[in-house]
Amino acid sequence: MEIITTTVLLLLLVAIVCEFIDSSLGMMYGTILSPCLIIFGFDPVIVIPSLLFSQAIGGSVASWRHHKYKNAEFSTKSKDFKIASLIFVLGIAAVFLGAFVGSIIPKVFLKTYIGSLVLVMGIILLVGKRFSFSWWKISIIGIISAFNKALSGGGFGPVVASGQVLSGRDGKNAIGSTVFAEAPICITGFLVWIWFSYSEINLETLLGVLIPLSIGSMIGGFFGPRALSKVKSNKKLIIGLGILTVVLGTWTLVKTHLM
Repeated sequence: MEIITTTVLLLLLVAIVCEFIDSSLGMMYGTILSPCLIIFGFDPVIVIPSLLFSQAIGGSVASWRHHKYKNAEFSTKSKDFKIASLIFVLGIAAVFLGAFVGSIIPKVFLKTYIGSLVLVMGIILLVGKRFSFSWWKISIIGIISAFNKALSGGGFGPVVASGQVLSGRDGKNAIGSTVFAEAPICITGFLVWIWFSYSEINLETLLGVLIPLSIGSMIGGFFGPRALSKVKSNKKLIIGLGILTVVLGTWTLVKTHLM
């Protein structure tokens, strides 16, 4: 019982921390938690659906808070809402494709691809390169990021948040839109993953991981947007996003090939 209680508390704590960072910077939840949970000894077939479901819960809370603190505007006519909706709609097909590919392609190849993509986008951010906004660029970003999410449970936030900034969007709007779009994509990814892997999943084990992660994610998602609202400098925010993206991409590559 003590071991079980310790595990639950640990899952709760790491979910709070990771979702707080994710909801305030637009990335890190799945990218950090996925390898950590596997290192803790949890089976990937339990880890990925648990991450997808719990992030959908935390992201829903965070989206409401982002709107409240005006980090992003989610009225149906707003640009933030339209961008998030486009990313979600186009991402649905990518989620199905990603879940299928993830079940047949060696994981080392997938992680190398995601790590390389994230690293390159972070470097471009730090260099200061910006492109003009266009809807087709946002469409490509949405498809690639949702594909990544279904493949490994991570790789969505770094691509969507940094991709929007590269296309000329404000840092806070990019982060808020990322969180808003990610929640329904995570739910879709969760359902698709369960569909493909239901015969391998132990329901009791899944709930034992999914429930504390979801509670922790809700708590982190409640406070993260408030922290973002306190950031005054868009330039510093973008530099921070660039550094974090480079770190995540590098860490993914190193972890993939050395561990």
